[in-house]
Amino acid sequence: MLSSTVMTFTDRMFLGGYSLHALSASVPASIAAFLFMCFFMGVVEYAGVFVAQYTGAGQPHKVGRAIWQGLWFCVPAGLILAGMWFLAEPLFVLGDHPPEVMRLEVIYFRILSLGGLPFLLGLGLSCFFSGRGLTKPIMVVTMIGTIINVPLDYCLIYGIGPFPELGIAGAGIATVIGYTLPVLMYARLVFTAENERTYRVRSAWRLDRDLFSRFMRFGLPGGVEFFLDIFAISFFVFMIGRFGEVELASTSAVFSIYNLAFMPIIGLNIAASIMVGQAMGDRNVAQASYATQSVFHLAMAYMAVMAVLFVVFPEFLLNLFRTRGEGPSDFSAVVDMGVVLMRYAAAFTLLDAVAIIYVGGLKGAGDTRFIMVVIGVASAVCMIGPILALYMLGARNIHGPWICLLAYVVFLATAFIVRFKKGPWQRIEVIDHKAAG
Repeated sequence: MLSSTVMTFTDRMFLGGYSLHALSASVPASIAAFLFMCFFMGVVEYAGVFVAQYTGAGQPHKVGRAIWQGLWFCVPAGLILAGMWFLAEPLFVLGDHPPEVMRLEVIYFRILSLGGLPFLLGLGLSCFFSGRGLTKPIMVVTMIGTIINVPLDYCLIYGIGPFPELGIAGAGIATVIGYTLPVLMYARLVFTAENERTYRVRSAWRLDRDLFSRFMRFGLPGGVEFFLDIFAISFFVFMIGRFGEVELASTSAVFSIYNLAFMPIIGLNIAASIMVGQAMGDRNVAQASYATQSVFHLAMAYMAVMAVLFVVFPEFLLNLFRTRGEGPSDFSAVVDMGVVLMRYAAAFTLLDAVAIIYVGGLKGAGDTRFIMVVIGVASAVCMIGPILALYMLGARNIHGPWICLLAYVVFLATAFIVRFKKGPWQRIEVIDHKAAG
């Protein structure tokens, strides 16, 4: 996940150096692309929980079948995402951002949408390793992708050497290439004769209606909750764009910096899901609870360090996005506002870590419907309703939306801690322990 963070961060840093418009457009466009992708991501990644539970239950011969249900889901999902190309212009017209920013948003969004299928296939294949607790292959594949993506990103944005200067389009193309290469590497690692003997990764390619139905039962709520969460964040960013260009640029820079904290925590979220899934597959509730608490302690230690960095070095971090050729005064308004927002981000990181880790634990146990309902309620009550009301009432101060964002994560963190402590997740059956063969 840190490798993914490096790709995202350098992408936006290079775009910030290319033009302020490109930086302003990159976050709304990438969040919008991620918004439509995240529903399918939430479903596909649940294959990892099935793999984990089959592993914990001592049924490795069902692992290949679980992986293939996720891969079959990826095909129509990728085609739907590619079709978002045609909705790009009307979508970003709703944002009402400055014309040049909107033009760049459309370009970036369209290219990222085409990368949906390879991204989902790579995610689905990675579940073969993550679900069994083997994260080193995933780390190696992602690091190789990062090593290729970062310089390619720079070359395609600025036009270095034989590469044309494509600006934000170059960033999108480099990202899609970064999605595609892992698919090829994972396929080579997964579909081996040895894995076929133990996990049936080749022979179990057919659609299993019963297993696919169970996969949808638990995976679809996971996809919906992921979509609702990202929709709330997307709405937040789009509305900030209506507050002003400086507000949008500073928020974009802060969110890009926040990704340094966020993406590794998503890695820990997955770790919690897998460890809980394996424990629940073995019907070991005590181990599932212990695993979640252990991951939570790691997450809080990491987030505490990031929060301190956000508060102590905000100017340094924000100036990484200074546009090439701009004088000290040109970017000063963005930095001044960004310093204030970085303090909000510091508090947000700690609260978000609580919610993310406990979501991972609940998801690994199959409690996906509760997560979906809570995030839906929090999105409406804490984010969408209040921010829309502030805008309609003419309250365009940047503090209002950010306070709503903090209220949102407080709501989520509280709800998920209480749910986990009460323990209804302990009685959920994700896999059929009695099934054989």
